Amino acid sequence: MLTYHNCELCPRRCKADRAKGQLGFCKAPDHIMAARAALHLWEEPCISGKNGSGTVFFSGCTLRCVFCQNHIISAENKGYPVTAEQLCRIFLDLQEQGAHNINLVTPTHFLPDIVPALQMAKQQGLHLPIVYNCGGYERVETIRQLRGLVDVYLPDFKYMDDKLGEQYSNCANYSSIAKAAIQEMIDQCGDIVFDQDGIVTKGVIVRHLLLPRALNNAKAVVKYLYNTYHNCIWMSLMNQYTPIPQVANIHPLCQRVTGDEYEAWIDYAIELGVENAFVQEGDSSDMQYIPSFNGEGIIAK
Repeated sequence: MLTYHNCELCPRRCKADRAKGQLGFCKAPDHIMAARAALHLWEEPCISGKNGSGTVFFSGCTLRCVFCQNHIISAENKGYPVTAEQLCRIFLDLQEQGAHNINLVTPTHFLPDIVPALQMAKQQGLHLPIVYNCGGYERVETIRQLRGLVDVYLPDFKYMDDKLGEQYSNCANYSSIAKAAIQEMIDQCGDIVFDQDGIVTKGVIVRHLLLPRALNNAKAVVKYLYNTYHNCIWMSLMNQYTPIPQVANIHPLCQRVTGDEYEAWIDYAIELGVENAFVQEGDSSDMQYIPSFNGEGIIAK
């Protein structure tokens, strides 16, 4: 059951009674907080397409990665209160604007309200694919309750090296938790499906962001995904890491990823036999790609 009472929505299982004002690790209240709802053009091509992905950025996070580009909403919880009824209207508005899908970014800690909002919107004519965009650190029991509601899962697989997970995201056993969650996502969605315009309508795309001096971790993630699922899933191999001010004194996160590191990673994936993958060309590590979390599409509702 998805509930704010004695919250166990994420793997931390804080058991905070958010319905009575208690705050768990995510520090989220018992109602939705969101920072932006708009057409977003900077996702993978099969998600953003020509018109953009109807993306809702929720405030707070169950990971709190120290290098997060969305730090202002993930760690500082900047956002605006939204009811389930208002979120339903937001989904329908994004559809009317021509969005290719509804993209839920870090939604897990607000699922008790997001699920009924989606159900209401579907009853009122929402027909777009639902994309679940998350950090991969998910409870199988929670993801299992989204069966039939989510069409596309877009999880990260951040760490095969659990020491990095503890150091950078303050979470234990990241790799085993992400493996189990991704398996459940694949069990739900099956093979990936694209429409005639190349927009993904069903399936799983797993992201990995290459971190500075963490090439071995990135190789291990790709190796696991390919050896386990071969080309049944798509991977998104990302080089857009951008050092934020909060990591200015944290080595090596204060540095950028080198071109040689990224090329070596892509070469490794090709040598393994990976065929279904998105790669990033040119300089994608730029603060200009971070959206403005000013309440667009939210506060007017």
